[in-house]
Amino acid sequence: MNHTKRILQTGLVGVALWLCASVCDAQLVVIVSAKNPVSTLSENQVADIYLGRTSQLPGGGDVVPVDLADDSANRTEFYKDVAGKSPAQLRAYWSKLIFTGRGQPPREVADATAVKKLVANGANTIGYIEKSELDPSVKAVLTLH
Repeated sequence: MNHTKRILQTGLVGVALWLCASVCDAQLVVIVSAKNPVSTLSENQVADIYLGRTSQLPGGGDVVPVDLADDSANRTEFYKDVAGKSPAQLRAYWSKLIFTGRGQPPREVADATAVKKLVANGANTIGYIEKSELDPSVKAVLTLH
Protein backbone atom coordinates (compact mmCIF):
# COMPACT_ATOMS: atom_id res chain seq x y z
CA MET A 1 0.00 0.00 0.00
CA ASN A 2 2.83 2.38 0.87
CA HIS A 3 4.49 1.75 -2.52
CA THR A 4 1.24 2.53 -4.39
CA LYS A 5 0.80 5.74 -2.44
CA ARG A 6 4.36 6.83 -3.30
CA ILE A 7 3.81 6.12 -7.01
CA LEU A 8 0.57 8.12 -6.94
CA GLN A 9 2.26 11.08 -5.22
CA THR A 10 5.13 11.01 -7.72
CA GLY A 11 2.65 10.97 -10.59
CA LEU A 12 0.73 13.92 -9.15
CA VAL A 13 3.93 15.92 -8.70
CA GLY A 14 4.86 15.14 -12.31
CA VAL A 15 1.47 16.32 -13.58
CA ALA A 16 1.73 19.51 -11.49
CA LEU A 17 5.19 20.24 -12.89
CA TRP A 18 3.99 19.61 -16.45
CA LEU A 19 1.03 21.95 -15.96
CA CYS A 20 3.28 24.64 -14.51
CA ALA A 21 5.69 24.27 -17.43
CA SER A 22 2.78 24.72 -19.83
CA VAL A 23 1.47 27.81 -18.07
CA CYS A 24 4.67 29.29 -16.64
CA ASP A 25 6.59 29.06 -19.90
CA ALA A 26 3.88 30.57 -22.09
CA GLN A 27 5.67 32.83 -24.52
CA LEU A 28 3.98 36.19 -24.85
CA VAL A 29 3.91 38.30 -27.98
CA VAL A 30 2.93 41.92 -28.44
CA ILE A 31 0.47 42.20 -31.32
CA VAL A 32 -0.99 44.74 -33.71
CA SER A 33 -3.55 44.34 -36.48
CA ALA A 34 -2.30 42.45 -39.52
CA LYS A 35 -3.14 45.63 -41.48
CA ASN A 36 -0.89 47.84 -39.31
CA PRO A 37 2.32 48.94 -41.09
CA VAL A 38 4.44 48.54 -37.92
CA SER A 39 6.48 45.35 -38.13
CA THR A 40 8.59 45.50 -34.97
CA LEU A 41 8.75 47.27 -31.62
CA SER A 42 11.39 47.23 -28.88
CA GLU A 43 10.64 46.41 -25.25
CA ASN A 44 11.28 50.08 -24.39
CA GLN A 45 8.77 51.26 -26.99
CA VAL A 46 6.15 48.84 -25.68
CA ALA A 47 6.86 49.90 -22.07
CA ASP A 48 6.43 53.56 -23.06
CA ILE A 49 3.07 52.77 -24.67
CA TYR A 50 1.78 50.68 -21.76
CA LEU A 51 3.00 53.11 -19.10
CA GLY A 52 1.37 56.07 -20.82
CA ARG A 53 4.65 57.77 -21.70
CA THR A 54 3.69 57.91 -25.37
CA SER A 55 0.48 57.64 -27.34
CA GLN A 56 2.18 57.27 -30.72
CA LEU A 57 3.58 54.38 -32.69
CA PRO A 58 6.98 54.83 -34.32
CA GLY A 59 6.50 56.77 -37.53
CA GLY A 60 3.39 58.48 -36.17
CA GLY A 61 -0.11 57.24 -35.65
CA ASP A 62 -1.99 57.10 -32.40
CA VAL A 63 -1.86 53.88 -30.40
CA VAL A 64 -4.42 52.41 -28.01
CA PRO A 65 -3.05 49.76 -25.63
CA VAL A 66 -5.30 46.95 -24.43
CA ASP A 67 -4.54 45.13 -21.18
CA LEU A 68 -5.57 41.78 -19.73
CA ALA A 69 -7.46 41.72 -16.43
CA ASP A 70 -5.55 42.71 -13.30
CA ASP A 71 -5.53 39.14 -11.95
CA SER A 72 -4.15 37.58 -15.14
CA ALA A 73 -0.87 35.64 -14.83
CA ASN A 74 0.04 36.74 -18.37
CA ARG A 75 -0.45 40.39 -17.40
CA THR A 76 1.88 39.94 -14.42
CA GLU A 77 4.48 38.32 -16.66
CA PHE A 78 4.07 40.98 -19.36
CA TYR A 79 4.71 43.91 -17.01
CA LYS A 80 7.57 42.11 -15.30
CA ASP A 81 9.27 41.52 -18.67
CA VAL A 82 8.51 44.86 -20.35
CA ALA A 83 8.47 47.37 -17.51
CA GLY A 84 10.14 45.56 -14.62
CA LYS A 85 7.07 46.20 -12.45
CA SER A 86 5.14 43.93 -10.12
CA PRO A 87 1.33 44.19 -9.90
CA ALA A 88 1.65 46.31 -6.71
CA GLN A 89 4.20 48.63 -8.33
CA LEU A 90 1.97 48.99 -11.38
CA ARG A 91 -1.08 49.88 -9.26
CA ALA A 92 0.98 52.50 -7.38
CA TYR A 93 2.31 53.91 -10.66
CA TRP A 94 -1.17 54.33 -12.16
CA SER A 95 -2.67 55.64 -8.91
CA LYS A 96 -0.15 58.48 -8.95
CA LEU A 97 -0.76 59.33 -12.62
CA ILE A 98 -4.54 59.21 -12.24
CA PHE A 99 -4.42 61.34 -9.06
CA THR A 100 -2.27 64.00 -10.74
CA GLY A 101 -4.37 63.94 -13.91
CA ARG A 102 -1.42 62.90 -16.07
CA GLY A 103 -2.77 59.65 -17.47
CA GLN A 104 -5.17 56.75 -17.55
CA PRO A 105 -4.20 53.06 -17.60
CA PRO A 106 -4.86 50.93 -20.68
CA ARG A 107 -8.34 49.54 -21.18
CA GLU A 108 -8.76 46.14 -19.52
CA VAL A 109 -10.49 43.22 -21.19
CA ALA A 110 -11.41 39.81 -19.82
CA ASP A 111 -9.13 37.51 -21.83
CA ALA A 112 -6.80 36.99 -24.77
CA THR A 113 -9.70 36.36 -27.15
CA ALA A 114 -11.05 39.85 -26.40
CA VAL A 115 -7.56 41.36 -26.80
CA LYS A 116 -7.11 39.68 -30.18
CA LYS A 117 -10.55 40.76 -31.39
CA LEU A 118 -9.98 44.42 -30.44
CA VAL A 119 -6.49 44.47 -31.95
CA ALA A 120 -7.58 42.76 -35.19
CA ASN A 121 -10.40 45.27 -35.66
CA GLY A 122 -8.47 48.38 -34.59
CA ALA A 123 -5.77 49.71 -36.87
CA ASN A 124 -4.13 51.57 -33.98
CA THR A 125 -4.67 49.06 -31.16
CA ILE A 126 -1.90 47.08 -29.48
CA GLY A 127 -2.14 44.12 -27.12
CA TYR A 128 -0.38 41.00 -25.90
CA ILE A 129 -1.32 37.33 -26.03
CA GLU A 130 0.37 33.96 -25.86
CA LYS A 131 2.29 33.13 -29.02
CA SER A 132 0.20 29.98 -29.50
CA GLU A 133 -2.90 32.18 -29.95
CA LEU A 134 -1.59 34.06 -33.01
CA ASP A 135 -3.71 33.89 -36.15
CA PRO A 136 -3.72 35.77 -39.49
CA SER A 137 -5.85 38.63 -38.08
CA VAL A 138 -2.94 39.92 -35.98
CA LYS A 139 0.84 39.99 -36.17
CA ALA A 140 3.55 39.83 -33.54
CA VAL A 141 5.76 42.93 -33.31
CA LEU A 142 7.69 41.77 -30.22
CA THR A 143 8.28 38.36 -28.69
CA LEU A 144 8.97 38.31 -24.93
CA HIS A 145 11.13 35.77 -23.16
